[in-house]
Amino acid sequence: MSTEIEFLERLDRPELRDSSVNSDHPMRKVTRQAAFEPTGWTLERAGKVAKLFDEMAETWKDKDFSSRVLPLLDALERGGINSGGVGLELGCGTGAYSTLLSGYFDSLLCIDISFEMLARAASSEGFKLRADGANLPIPTGSVDGLFCINTLLFPDEVDRILKSDGYLVWVSTSGNQTPIYLPPSDVFEALGGKFSGVSSEAGPGTWSVFRRR
Repeated sequence: MSTEIEFLERLDRPELRDSSVNSDHPMRKVTRQAAFEPTGWTLERAGKVAKLFDEMAETWKDKDFSSRVLPLLDALERGGINSGGVGLELGCGTGAYSTLLSGYFDSLLCIDISFEMLARAASSEGFKLRADGANLPIPTGSVDGLFCINTLLFPDEVDRILKSDGYLVWVSTSGNQTPIYLPPSDVFEALGGKFSGVSSEAGPGTWSVFRRR
C-alpha cells in the first residue's frame, strides 16, 4: 500500500482502453495548466471555456450518462464518504449527477462556469450558482465534500474551501478517455502533498477520494 494513494481492487475487468484516445484533446492542456501552473488559468481562458460549454449546452442532456455514473456510485460506496453536511459539485453541467449527490448532503451547491448549462438543469437538484472554479464565492473551510466530476482542478481553492476533515472526490467517468482528465497520481501531486487518498475504477471510469493528511 502506498503512503500516498491506496489503489483498491477494481470491480470489473473491461477490455484495456487505448490510453492515446483524447490524449491530444485541447482541454487536456488546459486541465494540466490549471492544475500545475499559477498563471495557467486566466480571465480570457475562463471566458473561452464558458463560451465553449455554453455552445454545447443545448445537446448536453442527450449524452448517455447511464454507465458513466458507475464510478461515482462506487466512490460513494467504497470511498469512506459519510452523508450529511455541505457538498459542492464543481462543473455540474446540466445536473446529470446532482440528483444523486443531493441525497448525500444536508445542502448541495452546484456550480458551473456555463450559464447555459445551469439554465438547463432541473431546479430541484441543489442550489445553482454560476462561478469560476478558480475563484469560488465560498467561505474558507466551509465545505465537507467537494466533487469534481470531469472538471478542472484548482488546488488552491480545494485547500481553501474544504474543512479540516473535508474531502475531494475526483471522478473521470470515461477514465483516461475523458477529455478533461488527470490521473490520480497527478491530482495528488497538484495538491502539494497535503492530501492522501484512495483510488479505484468502476465501469468505464476512475475515481479517487482525497483527504488531508
